[in-house]
Amino acid sequence: MDFAWAPEDARMKSDAAAFGRERLAFDVGALDRDGTFNHEGWRRAAEFGVLGLSLPRRYGGAERPLLTTVQAMEGLGLGCTDNGLWFALGAHLWACAWPILLVGTEEQKERYLPSLARGVRVGSHAMTEPEAGSDVAALRTTATRRGAGYVLQGRKIFVTNGPVADLTVVFATVDPARGREGLTAFLVERGQPGLHLERTVSKMGLRTASMGELRLDGCEVPVSQRLGEEGAGLPLFAQLMEYERGLILAPALGVMERILERCVRHARERRQFERRIGDFQAVSTKLVEMRLRLETARGLLYRFAWLKQQGRSAMLEASLVKLHVSEAWVQTCLDAMQVHGGQGYLTETGLEREARDALGSRIFSGTSEIQRDLVARMMGL
Repeated sequence: MDFAWAPEDARMKSDAAAFGRERLAFDVGALDRDGTFNHEGWRRAAEFGVLGLSLPRRYGGAERPLLTTVQAMEGLGLGCTDNGLWFALGAHLWACAWPILLVGTEEQKERYLPSLARGVRVGSHAMTEPEAGSDVAALRTTATRRGAGYVLQGRKIFVTNGPVADLTVVFATVDPARGREGLTAFLVERGQPGLHLERTVSKMGLRTASMGELRLDGCEVPVSQRLGEEGAGLPLFAQLMEYERGLILAPALGVMERILERCVRHARERRQFERRIGDFQAVSTKLVEMRLRLETARGLLYRFAWLKQQGRSAMLEASLVKLHVSEAWVQTCLDAMQVHGGQGYLTETGLEREARDALGSRIFSGTSEIQRDLVARMMGL
């Protein structure tokens, strides 16, 4: 593995962190309390170019290496305290734009990718249903062929960006009797008849990332909006999840670094019993463990990005990244609250919000239990 970046790529993390501090310094506490999607933050992040970094130039992107995008996302997490914003950006990029790049027709790429790369369109993807989460074979949304198109019927839940999305990758089955082999993906645009936002849901954390439930009630889409071939939805979903699991938590590394820096400063400045609290082994050990988790998470993440940059399959590595980074992020937030004592429990310090944001990472894109099961299977167990 070679993580030696070109000079312009090596600056990406620090540039993104500086951008986050200077241009994304919103009142996140207020946004979090109201569960408000940060439209202005989205616009500024899109102008910075993070959504198009890894997309080809002919579709409005910058065509930079995948590792560069990872660095930019890590820098955003370091500089921007709105974790919901970067989570929404990641869902847009890896679960909507990237599938179009992977299997879309040339017409679909030219039609959708430039606006997605500029953030003019907000993207989402809809797979999960009330009775079908990780068990995609239980999916009940149907796509019935009718003339020159399909009629979609069903309900989708936990759709990140759903309430604000302009384009959604919807998975449905063209034949329930075929099980997973009937799974097919479609591109559904905001305003298409039959697509309804059922409700916007409130979450424990990542509250600035809007999430909703969608209802497809006789939603007609032309064949030109089918993404890939009929019955090719499962391999596409597997590819989508490989990238999402491996990359969506890249900003969390920046968050962990930001939290660690804050805890180190606190441990140097806070005094108890006439000593700095960092002099107490119980505190210093927590800080060392935070650093260890950060470094191991970074190694796993960069290795995954490097493998994909080489065009190699990395399903096992994706699950390892998702599992380790999510668990590391949660523990780092809990340790930070403990290091700050009573202050860490106060809403005004923001640490309890960091912990709430982190907890969801052990659930979305496949729970930690699912990741362990997948890794075990790939190990031949």
